[in-house]
Amino acid sequence: MNFRQLKYFVATAETGQVSRAASALSISQSSVTSAIRDLETSLGTVLFLRTHHGMDLTDAGRDLLASAYAILAKVDEAQRLRHRDTGASGKVRIAASYTVIGYFLPYHLDRLRRLHPDLDIDLHELNRESIEEGLLANRFDMAVLLTSNLSNPELESETLMRSTRRVWVASGHRFAQRRSVAFDEIATEDYILLTVDEAANTAMKYWSLQTAQPRVCLRTMSIEAVRSMVANGQGITILSDMVYRPWSLEGKRIATALTEPGVPTMDVGLAWRRGIAFSPQMQLIHSYFRQTFNAPYAV
Repeated sequence: MNFRQLKYFVATAETGQVSRAASALSISQSSVTSAIRDLETSLGTVLFLRTHHGMDLTDAGRDLLASAYAILAKVDEAQRLRHRDTGASGKVRIAASYTVIGYFLPYHLDRLRRLHPDLDIDLHELNRESIEEGLLANRFDMAVLLTSNLSNPELESETLMRSTRRVWVASGHRFAQRRSVAFDEIATEDYILLTVDEAANTAMKYWSLQTAQPRVCLRTMSIEAVRSMVANGQGITILSDMVYRPWSLEGKRIATALTEPGVPTMDVGLAWRRGIAFSPQMQLIHSYFRQTFNAPYAV
């Protein structure tokens, strides 16, 4: 395994296609394909399922992606030590929604603290409606939230990442070894519906396009409750890769499969009041996330 392979693997995982990864990295498609093949050989496992839609991560691939982010970020951080901006100071007020603050932000807050130790990030956890109102009332400078839920024309937003939604099942479930599962099959199972961060509204939007409807046995705001119940075989659900973990709190395995047809991704990004002039602190936050997600690992 080497850093080049990890860079190419991450780019392919994020874009979902070898051609897009190659374009983003300004290299040939054959270079990406070769690097991924060599990486799979060295690890002794398949990292992607090759489909006519593109490249879908396997469970092993999703496990590696988390490690690859951590490895490459540490290298990136080490390379930036001499560029650490100790002069970046002042306060920036950031609002974040529950899912984002729990599963996305902590790592980046730590990186920002290390890179800009004098920057004061005033963080607030709120629901989307309160975040939007706070941005418009100038109580917050920026927000990190699910941009896929935004619709207010008075706000500007920029999506940083798109997280695929999949079916979650217990490891011994009949769907566990499937690449994809149709909605009419999912509808025959007890369904656990997550309600936090408008997850229930989003789920009902894509379910409304299906003939079959979910057999909801529980509605809950707790992602950990969903995780434990799925792992214990008490129901199945559809949630995003961003909140996926292969193990429940009890140590039981959770498997995933794609839905057929696919459903919209869960998009995470930044938002701010339209037309506002960025302060130096806002510009720093915006530049950090843009560099991290749009071109995180330059060749």
